[in-house]
Amino acid sequence: MDTTRILLKYFITSFFKVCKILWAKRMARRTKQKDQELNPLIRKLLIIAGFICVGLGLIGIFLPVLPTTPFLLLAAACFSRSSKRFHNWLITNRWFGEYIKNYQEGNGISIKAKICAISLMWIALMFSILFVIKIFPIQLILTIIGIVVTFHILRIKTLK
Repeated sequence: MDTTRILLKYFITSFFKVCKILWAKRMARRTKQKDQELNPLIRKLLIIAGFICVGLGLIGIFLPVLPTTPFLLLAAACFSRSSKRFHNWLITNRWFGEYIKNYQEGNGISIKAKICAISLMWIALMFSILFVIKIFPIQLILTIIGIVVTFHILRIKTLK
């Protein structure tokens, strides 16, 4: 009875592993086809959205209320689907290209970038909470957002 159960379990897990591999290959093939067949209107809209995100990210460098990193990552995602030229331009940028490339490849973020991001975020949040926002529930929401973003940044792999 135990041998039958073990063989059945092995067969089922092997079957699901093979299905998972075949599904991944099929999805990769469909993604390649979709990239080649992207509607020209959608392609142009993605390029425009990418440049808007780059602009907002650049403004976010100087305005503490506007986050920089999410906009640049969103721009990289838009460009990766619409224009290889603009995507390469973004990830080879001398100021923030390396950060985007490392994040996309799953290499992580340097400890210096983590410390800088968390410090600047908390300085901006504390300034907003103490001097700008006087409504307690909104102050509480900002604090919770700061804690969640801090944990997210700390959970990202550290680049060595």
